[in-house]
Amino acid sequence: MRIGLLGTGNVARALAHGWRAAGHDVLLGSRKPGERTNLGLPVAGLDETAAHAEVLVNATPGTVSLDLLRSLGAPALAGTLLIDVGVGLSDDYTELSHPNSSLAEQIQQAFPRTPVVKTLCTMDSTAMTAPDGLAGPTTVFLSGDDPEAKRTTGRLLTDLGWPASSQLDIGGITTARGQEHFALLFMGIANGLGSHTFNIRVVPRAAAQGSPPPADARRDRTPTPYVKS
Repeated sequence: MRIGLLGTGNVARALAHGWRAAGHDVLLGSRKPGERTNLGLPVAGLDETAAHAEVLVNATPGTVSLDLLRSLGAPALAGTLLIDVGVGLSDDYTELSHPNSSLAEQIQQAFPRTPVVKTLCTMDSTAMTAPDGLAGPTTVFLSGDDPEAKRTTGRLLTDLGWPASSQLDIGGITTARGQEHFALLFMGIANGLGSHTFNIRVVPRAAAQGSPPPADARRDRTPTPYVKS
């Protein structure tokens, strides 16, 4: 696929290298492409990157993402899958810029003709494209309202090394709040470990012996509260 990545930082470069190794046609988008010629990856302006892409990836800082996307304009993004991996954090990494919402929700609201899928924002770039380098299988989440967009995103995650068994669809775009708000816990875990290269794994309740859960158990989107008071 033709994948355009908005941004030229660590996340955009890691994803671009991962997808290029899987055979995809990648292009990084920059406001100043002439100053980003030493990355070992093709770089173009933002408009050219958006026009080139079948899939766009927002890998810009979450505090500026909406303004950058608005500069491209809704017509340029209409009908194009947008994978959002951004998180808005303060300069000292202690506060979220979208405390009562999520960047992904705001993007979807601003661009209703653009299917948005949130994923990969619960880990560092070092884990995004090398999940097999961790000590065991871990979980990557998907949030979005468009089923086909999530299926395409899932295939692209598989190309980065995430098997279907590690991918967890947690529901519509509003569930992106949980993914983004995990950033604060992420910083605490990183401080405790002394490393940003880690990920989390969802471990479900063990099934009773001889009584496997029904095949559609994961489709039940009515959770039981774990705290009642």
